[in-house]
Amino acid sequence: MAAQQKAQWMGVHIMAPRAEDVPLLNRAIEQTLAPLGVNVLILEVNYSFEYRSHPELRASTVLSKADIRDILATCRKHRIRLIPQFNCLGHQSWAKTTFPLLVKYPEFDETPQIPLDNPDIYCRSWCPLHPKVNDVVFALMDELIDAFEADAFHVGMDEVFLIASDQCPRCRGKNPADLFAKAVNDYHQHLAKKRRLTMLMWGDRLLDDSVMGYGKWEASQNGTAPAVEMIPKDIVICDWHYELRDEYPSVPFFQQKGFRVLPSSWRNVQAALALRDYARKNATEKMIGHLCTTWSSGSDIARALLDVPKASDSAKQAVQALKAVISQD
Repeated sequence: MAAQQKAQWMGVHIMAPRAEDVPLLNRAIEQTLAPLGVNVLILEVNYSFEYRSHPELRASTVLSKADIRDILATCRKHRIRLIPQFNCLGHQSWAKTTFPLLVKYPEFDETPQIPLDNPDIYCRSWCPLHPKVNDVVFALMDELIDAFEADAFHVGMDEVFLIASDQCPRCRGKNPADLFAKAVNDYHQHLAKKRRLTMLMWGDRLLDDSVMGYGKWEASQNGTAPAVEMIPKDIVICDWHYELRDEYPSVPFFQQKGFRVLPSSWRNVQAALALRDYARKNATEKMIGHLCTTWSSGSDIARALLDVPKASDSAKQAVQALKAVISQD
């Protein structure tokens, strides 16, 4: 019970809204998330920000610093901790669209021979050994830290399938776990040690699927799992699992390794409740709460939270699961 009493994070993860929908998101925070007891909001920004250090890396629709400060003011009014996320290493493309970093800096690409419309791959990665990639990425991080006045930062790092590629002259033949750990440690050095922030990341690449049995998405089948022994223990691991299972062995595993753990659910109500309940039964002081992911834009989620027209079915399902996890607390 003592461990559960310390489990104070009630988090929600959303993608960046469109700038014109910031007032709608603020209304959803004020009228729905805050009354539900949400106290952490992770806003995945990626390239959807009006970057000044590298304006060439702005997405087609972006949030300004003023937009972020507007959201921040609403969150602070309701004692919600606003945390930025920028996907690092993997998820540098989606479907046929390659994101700005690897379009503008193709030399950073882990798989430069694959066409930019991404045939036969899930998502592109950048090369963790390129000597100049961190200079660019850290500049983007610093701008987000400033805009959010952040005390924590989520680096993503889920579903990194392209690593140690034969197409990369630097990574070819290297150990995937060493490369993954090197990237984690680089980001930790900048965020935790230099900027003194709490670093969060997804946990799937640190899990050995041959042990966990989650499959290739929620655990690693590509050699990255031993990195769990090579990275700092003050990182918060967002341990995401979206299917109904009898057990979620990664929850005690990460705690035993010394990490703080934030079990993370999505839109399947029964799976979300099962993960939450299993985590509580296996909680130590390292189990710090729960995170509800939504995988919808802030615009879409705001509509679902406020029950106004044009919300997607996925957003409605995510909100239903979120409310179930919190209301049955």
